[in-house]
Amino acid sequence: MTSYVENETDTDFSFDEQRLVSQVMEAVLEAEGCPYEASVNVLLTDDEGIREYNREYRGIDRATDVLSFPNIAYGQPSDFSKVEEAEADYFDPDSGELLLGDIILSVDKIKEQAECYGHSQLREFAFLVTHSMLHLCGYDHMEEADAGEMEEKQRNILEKLGITREK
Repeated sequence: MTSYVENETDTDFSFDEQRLVSQVMEAVLEAEGCPYEASVNVLLTDDEGIREYNREYRGIDRATDVLSFPNIAYGQPSDFSKVEEAEADYFDPDSGELLLGDIILSVDKIKEQAECYGHSQLREFAFLVTHSMLHLCGYDHMEEADAGEMEEKQRNILEKLGITREK
């Protein structure tokens, strides 16, 4: 598993962002039964940066906490059975890893939401990466039942990692 984390802000967290992204990524892909080594790109930006991406790619002119850009068009969430049919689209030719997609996080929102919800920045960061990784695996939360399924998966993954609201 490979994760590439780029921080375009001056923010230094009290934890290793690269290590945390890798731990969450591995836990999500294990929980989802991904049979491949995979890679994900993560960009840490500020509210203004994520606002620009949100405006450009979603037509929404406001900051948000996380944006997910899946590379794979799933028939069903975490159905990896079709990716080999489009190997050139989904696999890195050099590493052979499955290219899951890109994640953009707002460090401003991580700090703000951690304070608002009364938990650590580590927990908020891990939650947002977990949430986004599930999007990269084909989940969404447009319907109430889908939202409930994503919430349960997020909770189970974070509990398995020992990342609770207290941390």
